[in-house]
Amino acid sequence: MTHPFEIELETTLPASPEQVWEAIATGPGIDSWFMGRNEVEPREGGVAAMETGGRREEAMIIAYEPGKRFATRTATAEDGRFMAFEYLIEGRDGGSTVLRVVHSGVLGDDWQDEYDGLRRGWPFHLHTLREYLTHFPGRAGVPVFAVAPSAGRSAQEVHEALTRGLSLPTPVAVGARAHAEPAELPPLDGEVVWSDDERIKVRTADGIYTFLHIAGAVLMFHHLFRPDTDGAEAAWRQWLIGLLA
Repeated sequence: MTHPFEIELETTLPASPEQVWEAIATGPGIDSWFMGRNEVEPREGGVAAMETGGRREEAMIIAYEPGKRFATRTATAEDGRFMAFEYLIEGRDGGSTVLRVVHSGVLGDDWQDEYDGLRRGWPFHLHTLREYLTHFPGRAGVPVFAVAPSAGRSAQEVHEALTRGLSLPTPVAVGARAHAEPAELPPLDGEVVWSDDERIKVRTADGIYTFLHIAGAVLMFHHLFRPDTDGAEAAWRQWLIGLLA
């Protein structure tokens, strides 16, 4: 059984409408705060594509008004499911911008769990967008995605392992200092800027690092703003595997 849904959020960002547009309506901009590797064909009727973990998803651009409105919609599946995203931009005095996001569509049989995940996820993603525009404006981030099985551990056990791996006190609080040393990569030294039962987000001088655990797996969605990122995905995956061994 399918179920229609709509999630609407609004946030004020410390950036101009032009900067917000670059962040939400270009491939390099989306790479810098959202998920996966993204491509955007800059026109109405073009294609917006996201690839995460080898899976590519495409949507049609149904609105393309630079500095004002950007909207996409996936094709409708045989069972009626689809996803639609709309971003509305409004400049404010003082150089800030109000961004309104509307995520709507039709979900499948497990719609309640999926809806709850989307509802929890959007405030987190908009927070990452704010971190990006505040601390890395004008820079394009390299997305790093890694996943490892949680080896039968409970959510609490995984969260505790991540906490230890990041040298964090318990409970994990915003403002705490994190430190990790993945092999063959520069050490991670930064500040916790988000913490909840599922996610830990750390901002460093060269990136935004997210650690997320879900049923059966631990995932990382990092955004790196340094010149040398070769091997980062493989190195972080090995760090995760070692952490959960």
